[in-house]
This record gives sequence, structure tokens and C-alpha cells, in this order.
Amino acid sequence: MIIELHDAGDPRVADYTELTDVQLRRLREPAEGLYIAEGPRVLRRALAAGHRPRSFLMARKWLSDLNDLLTAYPGVPAFVGSPELLADIIGFNLHRGALAAMHRPDPVPVAKLLAGARRIAVLEDIVDHTNLGAIFRSAAALDVDAVLISPRCGDPLYRRSIRVSMGTVFQIPWARLEDLPAAIVMLRGQGFATAALALTDDSLTIDRLADRKYERLALILGTEGEGLSAATLAAADCAVRIPMGRGVDSLNVAAAGAVAFWACRPAQ
Repeated sequence: MIIELHDAGDPRVADYTELTDVQLRRLREPAEGLYIAEGPRVLRRALAAGHRPRSFLMARKWLSDLNDLLTAYPGVPAFVGSPELLADIIGFNLHRGALAAMHRPDPVPVAKLLAGARRIAVLEDIVDHTNLGAIFRSAAALDVDAVLISPRCGDPLYRRSIRVSMGTVFQIPWARLEDLPAAIVMLRGQGFATAALALTDDSLTIDRLADRKYERLALILGTEGEGLSAATLAAADCAVRIPMGRGVDSLNVAAAGAVAFWACRPAQ
């Protein structure tokens, strides 16, 4: 259902306004049950994962490239306007072809998420959406079965997280926790070894952790800069470090996650 836009203040495109205001969107999107998918590849992955569109927004020149999607969802409005009008609505120049306002999927119960999982990532207070998206992309590529995130962690379904992950946030089941230290105790009860990536005096190297060949393993990553909290470190079974060379003390959290996921991937 193609609808021509002529006014940036059209209330029918309210889902797309103020997309560059991160704090506002973090409040609005979960509360309103939506998220924004940006770009044809991300959009296709969202739909392939079974997510439902509320509407599409694009410049007219993209109609032919996305005709198959619009045909598949004939009752979903596709708002079309000039590039200048779209920029007025969303707050930036849209270079990736199209946006879609998507219905946010129902949360996955943690018990269901853990059933059959062998490797999971646990993220504490990671607020940079670029890092968050990169961690999900590595998790998808390196056999991580699920991701748990702390209450103050960023939103995996925020537009930048989705874009950086290349849509892999739709492939990895995830859940937001109410209390991270308590969740670590719960994971231990489910048979997971819990390893916190941290530079402590008693930390194991990642190779030594991998040599233990745990059947079920949770790798815990902390916020940018400060790392993991004392309570989370105390709850974990062990601390783990990635050996560094040339005087470098640590890696970016997304890079550290990728190294840890690869080193500790389950036996095939």
C-alpha cells in the first residue's frame, strides 16, 4: 500500500521522527513496542526471522528494488517521499534505501533461551550500540547460542546496533536480566561454568579456559572502560584474560568478545 508523503509533520510517520536522539529512542521504542530496521539487507533479515512490519519508509527510487517485500505485505503502508522530505522526518540523509518500523518481538523467557545452549554471552552495562552490534555479529558467527544482557545494557534492537550487527541480532536469541549477579548463580545451577573477562591478578589465560573444554560455558563481558563490577566478578567461577603484546593492556570489548567466542567455541 504505497502512500505519497508531502508533509514532514504527517502523524502517520511518527514512528520515524527524531531517530538521531538516542536517549529518546531508547525510551520510546520499547515502550511503544517497535524498533527501526535500516537498509534492505537488515530489513530482509528481520522479515526472514519472522518479525512483522508496521510500515515502510523510502525514497521512490527504491520501490522497484523492494517490490517483492511490498508485494509480500500488501496491507502494510509504504510511505514514499523525496530524499529531502525523508531527511526532515528522520533527521539525517537516508543512504541505505529504506527504513521499516517493525513490531518488537515478544521477550524470550530465559529458561527457553538456555534450553540446549552450550555457549552463551553475558553482557554487563555495555552502552555503546556499535560495540553491542559488533558483539552480536561475532556471537552469530562463532557459535554462541544466546546472549543475556544486564538491566542497564544498551538495546540490541536500537537502529545502530542492528545496523552494525548486519541484522544478526535477529538470529541470536537474547533476554534482558533483572539482576546480573543473581543470574550468574542461576547459570551455575543450570550447569554452566561462568568465566568473567577481566584483568585480575588471579585470572586464567583464555587458552587455559579453552583447554578445560566445558560442555556449557557463559562468557561475561563488562562495560567499556570500567569493565565488570565487583559483584559480577565475585559471582563468576573464574576471571579470564586475553594475553596482550607490545604493551597493550586490553582490547575493545567487542574485539575481546570475538576472541573469546572463537577460542572457547564448542567442539563440533
